[in-house]
Amino acid sequence: MSRVVVDISVSLDGYVTGPNVGLDNGLGDNGMALHDWVFHGNDADRAVLDAAFEETGAVIQGRNLFDIIDGPGGWSEEMGYGAKPTGEVNPPVFVVTHTPPEKTRLGDRFRFLGSPAEAVTQALEVADGKDVVVMGGGQICHEVLDAGLADVLRLHVATVVLGDGTRLFPAEPANGLKLDLTEAVSTPSAQHLTYDIVKEK
Repeated sequence: MSRVVVDISVSLDGYVTGPNVGLDNGLGDNGMALHDWVFHGNDADRAVLDAAFEETGAVIQGRNLFDIIDGPGGWSEEMGYGAKPTGEVNPPVFVVTHTPPEKTRLGDRFRFLGSPAEAVTQALEVADGKDVVVMGGGQICHEVLDAGLADVLRLHVATVVLGDGTRLFPAEPANGLKLDLTEAVSTPSAQHLTYDIVKEK
């Protein structure tokens, strides 16, 4: 049965990008440190990445992230979702936006929906029993969590304090979450923490 999994790298102080995010600076100033575990991690880090890729049946992301990955410096013909070669099977991507682009550089694997709930509904329909992964950015991840649409929260807590940037959880009051830790993998590059989200009955 498909699960909705919010899966994102985060700094020790709660940021999913550094400051000054832009098309040519997708993770913000010093933000690449958040993904050091992806590109320079050890065997345990790679096992976490590989397992997530194999379990993913569909992806949800926000418009800001889409603009970065579909831009000139974004995903390439050689590398796609999950830091995997695009020759492998790539899951469909659902982008939450009120203003779909007229065309995309990366082709027709993107679908554009007006709300997180619509994206989750359609992604679940095509995930074929695999996970629906909400990969970012921070705003869409929090919207899915806040709306009670997620089943799992998976954080890759990087060994960096960014000091500023895009928060995963906003500074202003929001809904809380009750979590059960189901897996913890510790490496020099990150703490990979997986939580089941306990739904209120």
